Amino acid sequence: MSRLLRAVLLLLCAALAIAAGCRRQKEAAPPPLPEALREYQGREPRLRVYLHESGTIAEMDFEDYIAGVVAAEMDPQWPESALGAQAIIARTFTLQKIKESGGLPERNAHASTDFKEFQAYSAERINDRVRQAVEKTRGMVALYNGDYIKAWFHAYAGPRTALPDEGLDYEGGNPPYIQIVDSPAEKIIPEEEKNWSASFPLAQVQAAVRGVTGEDPGPVQNAEISEKGPSGRATKIKINDVDVSAPSLRLALGSTEMRSTFIEEIELGEGGLYLAGTGYGHGVGMCQWGARALAEEGRSPEEIVNYFYRDITLAKAW
Repeated sequence: MSRLLRAVLLLLCAALAIAAGCRRQKEAAPPPLPEALREYQGREPRLRVYLHESGTIAEMDFEDYIAGVVAAEMDPQWPESALGAQAIIARTFTLQKIKESGGLPERNAHASTDFKEFQAYSAERINDRVRQAVEKTRGMVALYNGDYIKAWFHAYAGPRTALPDEGLDYEGGNPPYIQIVDSPAEKIIPEEEKNWSASFPLAQVQAAVRGVTGEDPGPVQNAEISEKGPSGRATKIKINDVDVSAPSLRLALGSTEMRSTFIEEIELGEGGLYLAGTGYGHGVGMCQWGARALAEEGRSPEEIVNYFYRDITLAKAW
């Protein structure tokens, strides 16, 4: 065998080995289930779910719970691929939270139907489209370095998504799988969903700043954005001489009124503090309207998830 032929064969073998390694990486085995669910390793777990409406506990199969979450967190009439992406994210979110804290030990439950505690849930909104989306992604979770990602999501990112520290005041360091990406939602979102504006009485603003910072800014006479993050969102707002976290101020004033921290106008007037901007939610992770746009382009649930979370692996937990 000539040296040239031997060299070509060696290069070919090396390329095949690399390709096989890549396939193995993409098909990586899922991590062990959280300790609270370890008895179900390799099969679909049963969950104890706190029903906050009645204050009772219900036992249900994991995928039945995910169907209720998808139906509550996303419009059940949206494209199946968008619903499938939401199912992957909801499944990952649930397992990550159970691993991190045992779920809701104070409720003696793994999960809750109260969105303030866990995720929204609605059995009544489940339809065939949701069922199919959940079944087609059955057991699929998103991993980074073999562990469940923090599967943040929101309604609409505006022109681009945010890093966790700017959108959520997250102090755990920005995970490498969360990057700023352009939102495809810009192509399809209706104008009434795209932009927002709201006015807040100055006494309410003063009380909100005091509640967030512990400092009383006094009667509100000045308001301005004092700091922005890399995505263009406000991260600090100065009320008089007090700097307040923009994400925290949003929650204090009302997250359905001050829809995002992507603020384009801020001024004081007779109606109080006037704010206007774009987006809905904290902006971190998967943009749901962006997921719909990608689904309408023909993208699969896996492709949609990989668009919003970088360098992750998708694996079957059961």
